[in-house]
Amino acid sequence: MPTLLQINSVANTGSTGRIAEGIGQAAIKAGWKSYIAYGRYANPGRSELIKIGNKWDIWNHVLQTRLFDRHGLVSKQATKRLIQQIEEIKPDIIHQHNIHGYYLNYPILFEYLSKTNIPVVWTLHDCWPFTGHCAYFSYINCEKWKWQCKQCMNKKEYPTSLGLDNSNTNYLLRKKHFTSISNLTLVPVSDWLENLVHQSFLKKCYSQRIYNGVDTAIFHPMPMSNSILNKYSIPNSNFVLGVANVWEKRKGLQDFIQLRKILPTSYSIVLVGLNSRQIAELPNGIIGIQRTENVKQLRDLYVSALTFVNPTWEDNFPTTNLEALACGTPVITYRTGGSPEAISSETGLVVEQGDIQGLIKAIEKICQKGKDAYSKACRDRAVQYFNKEERFQEYVDLYNQILSK
Repeated sequence: MPTLLQINSVANTGSTGRIAEGIGQAAIKAGWKSYIAYGRYANPGRSELIKIGNKWDIWNHVLQTRLFDRHGLVSKQATKRLIQQIEEIKPDIIHQHNIHGYYLNYPILFEYLSKTNIPVVWTLHDCWPFTGHCAYFSYINCEKWKWQCKQCMNKKEYPTSLGLDNSNTNYLLRKKHFTSISNLTLVPVSDWLENLVHQSFLKKCYSQRIYNGVDTAIFHPMPMSNSILNKYSIPNSNFVLGVANVWEKRKGLQDFIQLRKILPTSYSIVLVGLNSRQIAELPNGIIGIQRTENVKQLRDLYVSALTFVNPTWEDNFPTTNLEALACGTPVITYRTGGSPEAISSETGLVVEQGDIQGLIKAIEKICQKGKDAYSKACRDRAVQYFNKEERFQEYVDLYNQILSK
């Protein structure tokens, strides 16, 4: 029985954690033994879970990052213990996701991986693996990552450094270690990110784009849910929906606030994933809902919304777009990263970044045409391209292809 070990900051929670769990399930179905090693949070799943480090490791890692910009260079003992567990498990494939997140020491891990014959698959969910600091850089139009990061303009963004700028050293270290493995396969989850990889120091690595997938059996069209409208006091079904795991500047929270100022009052706005402080600061006309792990409630919101609006400024390939499409709900998104790749002209509209009037025109166009005019095409596109069973099977096929060599 072949063995798979995945490494991610979280397990079976959040978008990357659910992706890792889904891949594990696909591997188990194909006769594999599946482990997921995680550093932060986890929900039970089919894969056997391995906790990396403890709260002290995380807080020390956060402190070192905040003061000295040493993200990924702390957690030494936690990483050494992980390597001991890898030695015991003897996986046939190691599949990395987000190895950032204040829990792992990448030089120690990659020095070990470079000395073993274990094939490594690395799904890239953002740009962190080929920069000297940040996970995204398009918001400030930075291109230093193409040759060598230094004097970082983005060091206060995740992973935030309030002290030193270590971006030059970080860049050189990542380049050294991330190009040290001969049997590394990169998996960007969008064409946009794959294009960036080909311009980075990872350009010589073999890559294969695999789109994210969603559970089309859970996220599916159904009659509008009056109970969800009543639960959150949503006045009518003519509402636009926004969903994010963490609402921050790059996710477009301020754009929704600006949208509320000029969007006709006949439309409501509902935002999911806000914290209590953000909800308290919302203007009238925006209904705020905290993050929920209840996917059926989330599905009911997608189903009941007129449209899903994603005014993201920095993103790779948002899973929320796919969930909305699977529910038969058209998507409006900024022309950001790989976000427009999810939709077609029959399933939504693309608006230039920061064009609030463009968002209004797109919302009104969908309203005038009627959501029903889009729903079937949305569902068909989700089933054809973003069904998680097929996308996760691509990973199992990739594993088998690698092992066959």
